[in-house]
Amino acid sequence: MSIQLNHTIVAVHDKHGSASFLAEMLGLPAPVPFGPFVTVKADNDVTLDFLESPDEIRPAHYAFLVSEEEFDDVFERIRARGLRYWADPHHHEPSTINERDGGRGLYFEDPNGHNLEILTRPYGSGH
Repeated sequence: MSIQLNHTIVAVHDKHGSASFLAEMLGLPAPVPFGPFVTVKADNDVTLDFLESPDEIRPAHYAFLVSEEEFDDVFERIRARGLRYWADPHHHEPSTINERDGGRGLYFEDPNGHNLEILTRPYGSGH
């Protein structure tokens, strides 16, 4: 058996809104309720299970490996919504795309402040 990530819980204030935001931004299938969660399934069968919390949300980082075409599609949705984006995880390089490892990447935030990243090449795989 190989070890694979199956799911992770994402704490949010509005599980339906946050799950829908992620699915729409990444072009994934519509979220699905599962018990107390609303789940978004990535193409590698990992789910992000959104769970509402009344507490302050501690932002986390979620990175998604995408194709060049998918990058263009997500980037267009980011621009269409007027969302801020950065080339770096600490948000020091606004309105810029990085070109690490010969690919492209950027960071943007979800409605709860989670740091979402899209990248076209895994780190360490480049030229």
